[in-house]
Amino acid sequence: MIRAAIVGAGAVAAHGHIPALRAHRDRVEPVAVVDVDGARARAFAAEHGIPAVHTDLTGMLAAERPDLVLVCTPPHLHAGQAVECLEAGAWVWCEKPLCRSLAEYDRIQAAEGPEDPEGAGGPYLTVVYQQRFGSGAEHLRELAGSGALGRPLVGLCTTAWHRGEDYYAVPYRGRWETEGGGTTVLHGIHQMDLMLSVFGDWAEIRAMAGRLDRPIETEDVSMAAVRFASGAMASVVTSVLCPRQESHLRFDFAGGTVELRHLYGYRNEHWTSSSPLWAPPRDVPSGHEAQLGTVLDAFARGERPPASGADGRRAMEFVTGLYASALTGRPVRREEVTPDSPFYHRLDGGLGL
Repeated sequence: MIRAAIVGAGAVAAHGHIPALRAHRDRVEPVAVVDVDGARARAFAAEHGIPAVHTDLTGMLAAERPDLVLVCTPPHLHAGQAVECLEAGAWVWCEKPLCRSLAEYDRIQAAEGPEDPEGAGGPYLTVVYQQRFGSGAEHLRELAGSGALGRPLVGLCTTAWHRGEDYYAVPYRGRWETEGGGTTVLHGIHQMDLMLSVFGDWAEIRAMAGRLDRPIETEDVSMAAVRFASGAMASVVTSVLCPRQESHLRFDFAGGTVELRHLYGYRNEHWTSSSPLWAPPRDVPSGHEAQLGTVLDAFARGERPPASGADGRRAMEFVTGLYASALTGRPVRREEVTPDSPFYHRLDGGLGL
């Protein structure tokens, strides 16, 4: 059995991670929970049958020596906690946004263990990008990767969500220092990661971002036009100002259109296609359960899991380019997002909004 610890006893852990752990209880067991609020940690442990309770990450790692740590804390804590877990020899599955900058991402990756072609590598970190792990997305990547749909041409990527003032009343939300950015990196990154997993690397972004209504420092809307390395182009819209909520992705290939409409998770029924090739062989819903299965498989093989390393970095690099374009008012090419750029170190480049 893989021994797992949960860091952060809040709603994300309760509603996303605990059900996923239960679904894979034949392979993984939660052995500890950590939260700075001891009473909350004890209540969480009692409700979910977790034997050990800690209020300190360092102490938990020394006492419990978990194989896998599920990080469910606010974004500004992720990088330090992830590095500490990796250095203690534990694999990490961390909620998005993994970190507040590419600089933090690269610091985390540097703490990982070496890759081993014999399958004994790690420890590794992977990001919670659960939208890419349903059977519909898997089938689309297979068709796109084989060339069966022809050349990728045009994409639409829309995250039209709603978050009110009560959501932003939580002290760490809506601030550059504690969340790294706004709705682009917090909400839209789910759909962006799925889009990138199908269309591949981006080449150029032209973007705008604004704070139109919510009482926050960061953006509540962003829009971007994107050109991919393949030559395909896409429109990307992210907002938390939408009373009618929807997550919408459309992929136009030379040989057919594939479209997804859902909100926070999908099954095969949420996908449509004009291609006669569209026929997912199984129906696996997107979500934490589907992704955790891939993490456990990779752990058993000692191999890097999906949404890790360069694969996990792609979405963070993309939003970095989007912020750089929006805040400077000019196009940004992928090769410009380097340690020499202020946006590598902060998503707002020190400019604010």
